[in-house]
Amino acid sequence: MCGMAIVTGCKVGYYSGNPANISEDCQKLKPTCFPSVPRLYQRIYGAIKAKMDGLTGCAKWLADKGYASKAASLAANATYTSPCYDMLIFNKMKAMFGGALESMVTGSAPIDLEILMYLKVCFSCPLMEGYGLTETAGASTITRPNDPVPGHVGGPLECCKFRLKDVPAMNYLSSDIPFPRGEICMQGSNLTQGYYKLIDKTAEAFDAEGWFLSGDVGTIYPNGSVKIIDRVKNIFKLS
Repeated sequence: MCGMAIVTGCKVGYYSGNPANISEDCQKLKPTCFPSVPRLYQRIYGAIKAKMDGLTGCAKWLADKGYASKAASLAANATYTSPCYDMLIFNKMKAMFGGALESMVTGSAPIDLEILMYLKVCFSCPLMEGYGLTETAGASTITRPNDPVPGHVGGPLECCKFRLKDVPAMNYLSSDIPFPRGEICMQGSNLTQGYYKLIDKTAEAFDAEGWFLSGDVGTIYPNGSVKIIDRVKNIFKLS
């Protein structure tokens, strides 16, 4: 993502190294796009929610009503802003991160849906979830900003195509109803050609037709979006 930002002429800022100072760093950087990982988003969510829960009286009533209203609009038609409630409540939260945020991105591990929706409401902008591997040069899917349905990682990028491989031992089949399931396989210009001087590992990772075997089990919805549901080989995935 950093490489793409540089190629397209964006400025790239780096935080000071202490997650506790993220807000202060963003006050100086004023990012328009904020990429991070679920563990840090969880910390941000915890800090904001603690402040919200600490409100009392009219302030508490207004904050709860504003959140409920924006959450309903977000779920209905992916509307992120509310002129009234943003002016009264949520612009102050957005100012914590420089006040210029237009989008956020998360990846590397699943993010809790409550955190995802909460931060979308509080920062009045999309929080897009991506999926990919080192072998795919980063993201190979990403959610669309105007998609009101959470719980998936979006559809394939233009440079990448997907198909599912049956995993009978785990009862995941491309013929499953209502949605096909199986190991995610990928081809595209973003894919590695193999592992350097590791012929055996390369042969394990690619099938005879050149499809990369991700090891992740997914289901594909009718609109082309992908949901990761399992692993062919068990591993620990940290947040």
